[in-house]
Amino acid sequence: MPDERLNEPHAIIVMGVSGCGKSSVGEKLAEALHLPFVEGDALHPAANVEKMSKGIPLTDEDRMPWLDLIGERMKASLEKGEGIIVSCSALKRLYRDRLRIAAGGNLFFVYLEGSQALLTKRMGERKGHFMPVTLLESQLATLEMPRGEQGVVTVDIGDTIEGIAATALKGLATLGVTA
Repeated sequence: MPDERLNEPHAIIVMGVSGCGKSSVGEKLAEALHLPFVEGDALHPAANVEKMSKGIPLTDEDRMPWLDLIGERMKASLEKGEGIIVSCSALKRLYRDRLRIAAGGNLFFVYLEGSQALLTKRMGERKGHFMPVTLLESQLATLEMPRGEQGVVTVDIGDTIEGIAATALKGLATLGVTA
């Protein structure tokens, strides 16, 4: 029996540690799938941005209100019959499960995976972002890779943004997510 959710709007989270290209890939996917894109970092409370700007890693307690805001944004979009793509680190299974509940289960993840060396290089090339390279190590230590979780497409970031997005779209299509 086909999955009824495939005929419903989808929420997609582009996830991974800082520097993996969540925003750039999310924008490309949104364009290809004709969906709105929400920059998850823009939903962080000011206190979170201040902590990260100072090189202080966020705690679970810091992240929960932010994850709830992302969840509310996805739920509102889906309830209006609209899909949505959001960038969000979603580092732990606990966070992803919280987001799945908020989206009513109709949520897919694109996990952008790369080596620490490549991530460090990319973060060093960014201009005007509040997240310092020094926090990458704490994010990698916090990361619980989404191996074996349903609705997850893993994409290596060793390609161009266009190539990464194309690979993600192919993976999403295997899950039944198409434009």
